[in-house]
Amino acid sequence: MISMTNIVKRFGEQTVLNNVTFNVGAGEIFGLLGPSGAGKTTIINILAHQIAADGGEFNVGAKPLETGLMLEQDGLYARLTAAENLSLFAGIYGVGKAKVQESLNSVGLGEAGKKPVNKLSKGMRQRLALARSIIHKPKVLFLDEPTSNLDPNTAVGIHKLIFGLRDEGTTIFLTTHNMDEAVHLCNNVALLHKGAIVEYGTPRDICEKHNSFKTVPDLESVFIKLTGHKQAEVVG
Repeated sequence: MISMTNIVKRFGEQTVLNNVTFNVGAGEIFGLLGPSGAGKTTIINILAHQIAADGGEFNVGAKPLETGLMLEQDGLYARLTAAENLSLFAGIYGVGKAKVQESLNSVGLGEAGKKPVNKLSKGMRQRLALARSIIHKPKVLFLDEPTSNLDPNTAVGIHKLIFGLRDEGTTIFLTTHNMDEAVHLCNNVALLHKGAIVEYGTPRDICEKHNSFKTVPDLESVFIKLTGHKQAEVVG
């Protein structure tokens, strides 16, 4: 459903992505792990046709209106209400207005529809951006750290939502630096270090390969073994 082959991206003289290659199957939850600055968001932006690659090939098996996108920069209209923001995108995607309240409910914002976005907390804005990305039940969904800045209970709700979308056939590509989240959610993961994928496979297989699997997969120790750094210490 999603593939990249030898993708290269440069910003000036800096190579941000260096021959990145991976495949994501239909109906899979795929996790891209790495610290801030490793190139995760750049990969999503290329796949979503927001920026162009400098080399290599990629493919997404869905048309633009069949994809959903949630980035760290939410792009919400601050002076409009939460419901008004979703109504705009409901019109773009050609879905009924009933989907507005349904999407708000799905992310726990059912009572916030009339609130202006500039009155919402950061976590609420993040959930609203997620609601916008799924209002049309996309075939492929890109999520850039979807649970960062969320409290644990809300994050659990978002995880349930992600599983529900997968069960309905949506292919989900997400970035995270949370190892526990990747193990819990993902069928396959790739570890990104300084713009290159240093490991790829199921969370369990990666940990077993590096002899770090005990009772709970510990991808953090795998990352240290591969790169010599904790994720928080790496600057991509």
